[in-house]
Order: sequence, then structure tokens, then C-alpha cells
Amino acid sequence: MKVYDAQHIRNVALVGHSGSGKTQLASAILFDTDAVNRLGQVDDGTTVTDFDEEEIARKHTLSASTAYAEWKQSKINLIDTPGMANFFSDACSAMRIADAAVVVVDAVHGSEVITEKVWTAAAELDLPCLVVLNRLDRERGSLERSLESLQAGFGRTVVPIQLPIGAEHDFRGVVDLVAMKAVTFDGDGRTATVGEVPAELADEAGAAREALIELVAEADDSLMEQFFEAGTLTQEELEAGLRTATAGRHVFPVVCTSATSNLGIQPLLDTILNYVPSPEQRALPIVDGEGAPASHDPVQATSTALVWKTIADPFAGRITMFRVASGSLKADSVIHNVSTDVDERIGSVAVMQGKTQETVAEIMAGDLGTVAKLKDTRTGDTLAAKGTAWRFAPFQFTEPVLSYAIEPKSRGDEEKISTALQRLGEEDPTIRYARDPRTTQLLLSGQGQLHIEVTVAKLKRRFGVEVNLHLPRIPYRETIRAATEAHGRHKKQTGGHGQFGDCKIKVRPLERGEDFQFIDEIFGGSIPRGFIPAIEKGIQEARTSGFLAGYPMVDFAVILYDGSFHPVDSNEMSFRMAGRLAFRDAMSRAKPTILEPVMSVEVYAPSDFAGDLMGDLNSRRGRIGGMETRGASTAIKAQVPMAEMLTYEQQLTSATGGRGSYHMEFSHYEEAPSNIRDKVIADAKAESGHSDDDEG
Repeated sequence: MKVYDAQHIRNVALVGHSGSGKTQLASAILFDTDAVNRLGQVDDGTTVTDFDEEEIARKHTLSASTAYAEWKQSKINLIDTPGMANFFSDACSAMRIADAAVVVVDAVHGSEVITEKVWTAAAELDLPCLVVLNRLDRERGSLERSLESLQAGFGRTVVPIQLPIGAEHDFRGVVDLVAMKAVTFDGDGRTATVGEVPAELADEAGAAREALIELVAEADDSLMEQFFEAGTLTQEELEAGLRTATAGRHVFPVVCTSATSNLGIQPLLDTILNYVPSPEQRALPIVDGEGAPASHDPVQATSTALVWKTIADPFAGRITMFRVASGSLKADSVIHNVSTDVDERIGSVAVMQGKTQETVAEIMAGDLGTVAKLKDTRTGDTLAAKGTAWRFAPFQFTEPVLSYAIEPKSRGDEEKISTALQRLGEEDPTIRYARDPRTTQLLLSGQGQLHIEVTVAKLKRRFGVEVNLHLPRIPYRETIRAATEAHGRHKKQTGGHGQFGDCKIKVRPLERGEDFQFIDEIFGGSIPRGFIPAIEKGIQEARTSGFLAGYPMVDFAVILYDGSFHPVDSNEMSFRMAGRLAFRDAMSRAKPTILEPVMSVEVYAPSDFAGDLMGDLNSRRGRIGGMETRGASTAIKAQVPMAEMLTYEQQLTSATGGRGSYHMEFSHYEEAPSNIRDKVIADAKAESGHSDDDEG
């Protein structure tokens, strides 16, 4: 493969809502640049960038992948990203190493929820955006309606630089408003004919070009002065001004395509080359040793690279995907991982065309590549020469919002689960797995139900591990509401030495969150000092198993104040049993109750849904803590019992048409209402097979 310098490379992330045609667009670009010999189709599972079995089966991109196209002596790296909310973090990672976001929009639906999310993410990264209005050949596909929705959400600087020729099924070409030429397509779409603007579109094209010139002039003071003097801009001024305005996020050009029919692809490629900044014009953000923002030269000689993705391959091992920011990364070399402070040996390096790796001698500055089997390198790490005093700004991954309990279908797979999930966690840092110490269940947490289902499918397909999914148990707690005194005596006489332990305790409630206290107030030797730890151990064992429903007892204090012993029959076991009996005796009078975990919840959705969402949260026993308007969206803060949030994702998706998202984290425990308490106790007894008469 030809080696390209940073000036002749463009890195673009294809982002947008699911179903807008990102993968199909990548397929059309590869076809038109002769990277492949046929136009792959998503519906047939023949695209280059959707190669995973799960992606082919679901007909949706689930993980970012890369491909490249060579066009007019330049290389365009394409990063095809997922468009579903559950996998949004992959799109964010891709944008971190791109020089522009190509925001693909369905011409039938216009701006959608993920369009809004990627637009916000691009703004946070100060990333230029190019809008591709795709599927213009579909029924009801419309530049006017789509542009209206885009400008309503993102402003008037979202401006067409092309107009479609023909509508819906008659879409056959575009008017280039910069060159004021018509480009039409024949046959398979790879043959483009350049001609004059059709007479019926002349007035519309003239007005649209004037609007474009005005916006470009507004982005630059010198051009604005020229515009006022001459009433327009020259062709050279327009092209240079549009390039600068796009790179500076002052203008967001809109182009027109139909990827399925392979229409408008060559003008799109020209637009990327002409108006998207090259890697030498955009430095990746870095931080110094203290984590403060810093700056560096993107074309300096020192070799540096940012790891943006990891793939867990059961055969090839860990595959590390990176962008070289400066210098080059050569095969058979050693580079330092600044993030982990270890040296890594680089074997062969390669560029990716979907799942196909093409081995090369080195990856140059600005380019994307992969290397296999790095031992201590993960997503977000910085690779650089030893002694480098800075690193690339860390990735921020979304915290999980939903958990499921998992258990292996086969006992022999228990050990495999941990290893497999660790590997998948390296590939996807937004999944978590851990054993809940409160319920002992192994929990798999992710961005939503689909995210967890896909992870489970990867476990089976890649690692041969099958698991069952269950909603997690709620980690209830028990506590007391009254102080009391209690007595525990364990006495047993058998042949030889008997058993004898006797203790008296007081119990009292503690403030929420104080857990447990054991206070020794024994004076005068009524219980020998050596037996007191045994009493505490017996009480600790008993409180762990609870009293009402088998949940740990918390937020209470035990004061040991009296007791007695037998010089022959007393031992540690006897006093441990006495402690357990004293605990049971105390709980029968201390008004025990159930505590439930309460979550801090933040819900984000378009403001139109705010009223309904607050009503739904109230119906879930939530307490609304406030609202905050963020553009066209509203953030609702609330505290809601965990038990009411297990199925919230499905409800939110249904209520907002997929336009809502939420985040939650544990806040505190509080006393459950009597109806919830009674149900928890009844469920526990039914599960254990006990009746009311069994309660000790």
C-alpha cells in the first residue's frame, strides 16, 4: 500500500442515528474508490465494516470498525460507528481520533436522537462536522424538511453546499453550489457527468449559493469586509473561506447522497478532501503530568500514538487499534506506554480494511493502524518515547445504567466466565462485571438490555460460554426501630463436659449508614475476656442472616453488659451460640423493619416529554429533586427506589421513542413502606419454604 503523509490523509468518523445509512455509505465509498469490486449491502451482510456475526444477524453496527479509501492521491480513513444509544461510547471513541465527524442523516426522518447526541459530543471535542443527507431517493426523502429539523436543532450555519437533482425515486444527481455545476450519475453510480445547472433549478441554486457565501463571509472579518465591498466573494475566496469556516466549526456543510443507489459519492469524497482538515492541522488533546490541558506539535518527530480501541480476539489475542499522532510506529520496535509506565514490544503493524489486516512496515503520523498482543496496553493509553512528560487526554466512558444477574448454564463454565468477561471488558470499557457482596450474585452491567444481550452473545460465540440472565436481586437490608434488652443462654449437657454460655445485651438503633457497633461494658469478670470476641462473632453471624427476610441487619448497636460462665463447661462455641440467641431475642422486641436501596437518577430527554417522565417517576415512588433545561432537552433529577428502576429503560425508550437516556447510582438506604416491607418478607418466606409459625 502507498505511504501517505499527514497532509494527504483525512480521518472521518461516520456517525449518526441507527438506520441512517452509515455502513452503506462506507460500502459505497469503498466501491467507488475501487477498494472492493462490488457494492456491499447491509441487508445481504456483505459490507466491509459490518463483519461481526452479531452485526450481520441484527443488520446493525454494534462496534466501531475502520476501512480506507484512496482518492485523488489521498487516503481517507473511514471509521464506521454504531448508531444505537447502547453503543454510543464507541462513536465517541471514534470521534476522539477523527479530524471531522461525517454526520449521516436520513432524509426521510431528519434529525433524530443520536444525531443530537453526536452533535453535542462533536461540539465538546471541537470537532468539525460535515452533514450527509442520505437516502434522498426514498419516498418522502426531502432536503427542505430535513434541513428545517437540522437548523432548528443546530442553527442556520448548517447549510447546503449541494442541492438534489430530482426528488425521491427520481433523485439522480446534485448541484454543486460552490462550483455552480450539475453532477449526474448513470449506471451503477460510478460514472459522473458534469454539466450546467438545470434551468429549472437555476434560481433556487443561485439563492442557495448566495446564502452560503453570506455565511462563509460572516465567519471571517476580512471576508466580511470584502463581501460588503463587492457584494459577493470570488471563487477562490469562497473555497478558502469555506475550508476555514468548516474547520473552525463556523459552518456545517450539507451534501446529498443515496448510498444504497450509489449516488452522490464522488462529490462527497471531493468535499471531504477539500474541506475536512488534515491530521497536521488538528492536534489530539493532551494533558501534562498533573492532568492539566497542554499543547504539542502534531507533526513533531517524536513517535506518539493514542490507543482508541481494543478488540478481544479468541485466536489472535488482544488487538490494539491506534492513531499515530506524530512520528511513526514501526514494526519490530519498542515503544513506551506512558499511561502504565511499561515498555511494549511492537511486532508487525497493519492497517485495517474491515476485518482484513494488511501488514505494513510502519504507520505514519496521522494514520490509523493496529498491532496485536501488546501485554499491558488498554483503550485510552498513550504510546510514546520514554521520558515523554505528557499523555493524551483520558477517555471518559459512560457508567453502566442496567445490571443483570448471570449464571453459567454449565458448572464447568464458572471459571471461564471471569476470564471471558475480563477480555470483553478490555474491548468494551462500558461493561462491568462484579460479584455483589450484598447478594453474592455475579452482576453484568451495561448501557441497556440490548448491550447486555450482545455481550452475552459474544460470550457464547467467541469464548464458548453460555449463561442465563436474571433480573438482579434487590439488596435489601434490615434494621431496628426501638431499643431493648435481651438475654441469650446456651446450655447443653452431654456425656463428659457440657456447654454453657450466658450473656445479656442491650440494642439500640444507629443513624442510617453507621452499620454496626459492638460495645463491651463487662466489668467484674462476669464473662472472661477471652469469651467476649466469641459473643461478638455470634451476633455478627446472626445479623448477617437477618431476622425478617434473610437480609443483613444494619444500623444498630449492641452493648454487652452482663452474663455468666461455667468454669468447666464454658467455651468459645458456647458463647458464640449465646450471642446468636441474644440477637434473636432482641430482634423479637426491637421493631425490626426492611430498608430498601434508593438510587440517584438523572433522566435526559427532549423537553416535550418532561411532564410525562416526571409523572412516571412519581408513580415509581420517586422524589423529584429538580429540573434543568439544556437546549431543547431537560435533565430531571430524582431519587427512586432501586426496585422501581429495574425495568425503567424499556419504559423510557417507549415513552420517548428512543430519545431519552438516564444514569443512576446508589444513594442511600431508607425504610421501606409497610406494603413493600410485607411483600419482601412474604417473598423471602415463600422462597425459603417457611411459614409464619417458623419465625423465631
